[in-house]
Amino acid sequence: MSKNPYRQEREELKELLELFNNLKEGRVNSFIEEEGFARIIEYFSEKEEDESALEVAGYAIRQYPYSAGLLLQKADILISLKKYRQAIFILEKAELLDSTDSNLYIFKTDAYLALDMQAKAAQVLEEAIDNFEGEEKIDLLFELCDVYDDYEDFQKVFDCLKLIIELDPENEEALYKICFWTDFTGRNEEGIRIHQRILDDYPYNTLAWFNLAAAYQGLKLYEKSIDAYLYAVAIDDKFDYAYRNMGDAYIKLKKYKEAIEVLSRVLELSRPEAVIYEAIGHCYDRLTNFAQARFHYKKAVHLNPEDSQMYFKIALTYMNGENWISAIKNLEVSLKKHALQPEYNLAMGRCLMETGKIEEAIKFLGNVVRLRPKNSKGWTELLRAMYSGGFFEEGFECSALAFEQTEFKPIFIYYKSLFLFAMGKSKEALIWLEKGIAANQKLIKQFIEINPALLQHQQVVELIARNKKKKSR
Repeated sequence: MSKNPYRQEREELKELLELFNNLKEGRVNSFIEEEGFARIIEYFSEKEEDESALEVAGYAIRQYPYSAGLLLQKADILISLKKYRQAIFILEKAELLDSTDSNLYIFKTDAYLALDMQAKAAQVLEEAIDNFEGEEKIDLLFELCDVYDDYEDFQKVFDCLKLIIELDPENEEALYKICFWTDFTGRNEEGIRIHQRILDDYPYNTLAWFNLAAAYQGLKLYEKSIDAYLYAVAIDDKFDYAYRNMGDAYIKLKKYKEAIEVLSRVLELSRPEAVIYEAIGHCYDRLTNFAQARFHYKKAVHLNPEDSQMYFKIALTYMNGENWISAIKNLEVSLKKHALQPEYNLAMGRCLMETGKIEEAIKFLGNVVRLRPKNSKGWTELLRAMYSGGFFEEGFECSALAFEQTEFKPIFIYYKSLFLFAMGKSKEALIWLEKGIAANQKLIKQFIEINPALLQHQQVVELIARNKKKKSR
């Protein structure tokens, strides 16, 4: 035996190439065995010299016309050269000689898919699968999955993966794929049954526990999904995707401390990701720990500086702490990236209001109502700013427009009354106040909050009291 098999193989290949050159030139003693031709074809294919490989295949098939293997090699080269119909013709000949090679059907499928004949590709595999067993059958089923995916018959993709798992319950590729397709097709209940059967026989299969958890999560059964994820990480304590999904389940249950704990484990196990820092920041936000929320949002921004939403979330943490100047700085970054985002304009308007820059605030709040004219929140903030800035006539006109744009929300009747009182038009203001109370008496509180001094107006107090008596009756 040679001490250097690689060198021996190289020498043998060199000899085969010389023999082939002799054959082309018509020299005597240039006979090449079938296996030798196969090696030469493979050599040129690996070097991506498809035309040379095709030339060799032509000589080989003339010498061995009944070799299904050589025909398959030629068909593979033709597919690489995008000569799909020629490839199918060669494959039909190969099938007559030997129909037991699963590659025959895989090559046929590739050619039909390239010709945009998905139904024909599926038919080839569907008819062939029952003739194979074991790994070959599984390979063909995976190929069929890809065909169904290609022409968007997603339910059949799931069915194929289910068949593979029935044949090989611990097939990792199938388990990875069926997790996605269970969620995508919404067949979560079926997914639960499939994975429970696997776990009955293979209780330490981490992927099966993970997929079971994900299926529960798809049905919003978060407690059950967490239990299954805990089994998965008990078997493999470095399974970062299980911790990641568990964190999401805890957030859905509003168990923010637990979510922080498992999401922090994700950061220990994998490369830092902005989405994980953002999720942890969100949890701290919900726990009103705004300093920690801000710390994690800033980590997210560091990893993804183009994300305007992160600057916005940082600004909100400052707003919750009434640090309006720092909030404005972050909102300026958000608005530079997305000037027409209504939430950013609304937050900037509020911050500018708090710092006494009323006219600037009105400009940003005006953007909000232009972008979302049917949303009452933008209008109420704009009208508050106008009221604070003393723009009473403009505010009255704006109230009428807001009432119309928001499909007659009663709060804007109250705003009409507010601006009329501010302009000294008490009689007209009282008429609109009475209309507002008739439309929705519960909004009186908001009306008074904007200007509590109105309770010193005798007629306002009497009007409110009179309507309270009506209500009690």
